[in-house]
Amino acid sequence: MSTDATDAKRRHDPGIRGFASDNYAGAHPEILAALALANGGHQSAYGADEYTEHLQRTVRSHFGARAEAYPVFNGTGANVISLQALTDRWGAVVCADSAHIHVDECGAPERVGGLKLLTVPTPDGKLTPELIDREAHGWDDEHRAMPQVVSLTQSTELGTVYTAEEIRAICDHAHERGMKVHLDGARIANAAAALDRPMRAFTNAAGVDVLSLGGTKNGMLFGEAVVVLDPDAVRAMKHLRKLSMQLASKMRFISAQWDALLSGDLWLRNARHSNAMARRLADGVRDVDGVEILYPVQANAVFARLPNEVSERLQKRYRFYFWDEAAGDVRWMCSFDTTEQDVDGFVAALREEMGR
Repeated sequence: MSTDATDAKRRHDPGIRGFASDNYAGAHPEILAALALANGGHQSAYGADEYTEHLQRTVRSHFGARAEAYPVFNGTGANVISLQALTDRWGAVVCADSAHIHVDECGAPERVGGLKLLTVPTPDGKLTPELIDREAHGWDDEHRAMPQVVSLTQSTELGTVYTAEEIRAICDHAHERGMKVHLDGARIANAAAALDRPMRAFTNAAGVDVLSLGGTKNGMLFGEAVVVLDPDAVRAMKHLRKLSMQLASKMRFISAQWDALLSGDLWLRNARHSNAMARRLADGVRDVDGVEILYPVQANAVFARLPNEVSERLQKRYRFYFWDEAAGDVRWMCSFDTTEQDVDGFVAALREEMGR
């Protein structure tokens, strides 16, 4: 008789689909194949392996000859150690009030990183030089945390995308004030696909100092990376990674995934597909009476407003999250494995529930 200890079982229904998060999707088959190839035999631990060494060359092909990649376990870890490497103990970080580092990381930048976040309201999730200046002041005031970093999110938490020119203007503005720029790129591939420009166009070429490079939302099984674009802007990154419990012993299994994602065009194929599914979803619901699309659909997210009772019924059929339940705002995310059938089925279900 089989037991849980001897019989590996699928414990979920693979037919369940939803629009809650691109983290809900599994790993891309090419990523799983890369992991299988990286398995077997012995490789040096803690990043001294062939896969991590090769990753450095791959990352430099995207982000320039000075780029240095530090694979880590997760996005919060990438953000925290990136910001720590750019700040002093008395430093502060200017960010949008919708930024992931402020809203969704359980206070980790402040409690673990020891940073002060100076948040700025934005209409669409995007900072501007003028908005940054609301908090970028008082450097000589010992009573105030010193603004030392601007943190951007690309694509933003509201699904909008900065142009390369907008990021260049922010970087120039920050650097003129002695500040550095961090970019949270959890969905950077979606932004590149939306802009139809290489990632370097709005990172190292635009003046960004450090990048949190996201892969899990774009088909990887686990793992993210800190990419130092300007080594002169940071201090002791490898020590901060270890201190922050983000140093993987079997790092080859993170680096092998990155190699599969970035060495060819898998990163871009996945992002283009998820973006296209979001556009299809938005187009499908745009003319449904009682549904309002809240922000431009530029990446793989659709934000909408509809009656709460409709959302609650619809959530029993498809998974998705409320964004602001009091206002009736919801978020629908598409992923690399979202199909046209998924989208069309969801739109049909929404129409049905709205008509009840």
